[in-house]
Amino acid sequence: MKRRTTAIAAITAVALLGAGTATTVAVADSGSSGSSGSHSSVRIKDDGVSDAQENTNEAKGAKVKAEDAIAAALKHTPGVAVGADLDSDDGRLVWEVDVIGSGNTWHDVDVDPGTGKVLGSHVEKADDDDAGDAARVASALKGASTSAEDAARAAASKGTVTSVDADDDGSVKVWEVETTSADGKQQDWHVDFQSGAVSVDHSAGDAGDDGDDD
Repeated sequence: MKRRTTAIAAITAVALLGAGTATTVAVADSGSSGSSGSHSSVRIKDDGVSDAQENTNEAKGAKVKAEDAIAAALKHTPGVAVGADLDSDDGRLVWEVDVIGSGNTWHDVDVDPGTGKVLGSHVEKADDDDAGDAARVASALKGASTSAEDAARAAASKGTVTSVDADDDGSVKVWEVETTSADGKQQDWHVDFQSGAVSVDHSAGDAGDDGDDD
């Protein structure tokens, strides 16, 4: 059900040092190592229901907000959060937070949406084939004054935040945020890297169409 439009296979490592900003790049593929964790405490119905109902169930099941899940992930794995998605696997809901840690390693950290506890994490392996895409994302994030947590807070008035991701199309430098309303309608927003201003993501088309979540 999650819409992941960012260059996740080419994610960037951004280290913010004091008042300055140092940017390095780490690229990841589907391989992983060092995984650990347990099941989420939140169960939802995601089988045999409409997309809108599943969206509603996920949003209602997330007692822990996106920004709090990101904060929990960063406390467990220090670094820079570059994305967070609320997703369900066999009816178990989880926040999946992407963090770039020390050594330019990309960590996938799972956070329980019911308790805020970290369930586990694993490290993705590097893939240099996507270095070009990663460099573009790195350029977009360099000097950004708005974090993933900030973006989630900024868009929270629009609905339940279910996804936050860094995005760069070569000219627009924004966080992409997805919200879900009480009736399961999804809407996409842009949060400016610098100002934190929230605007409608017109490039997403009709975000309320249940058919474009796949």
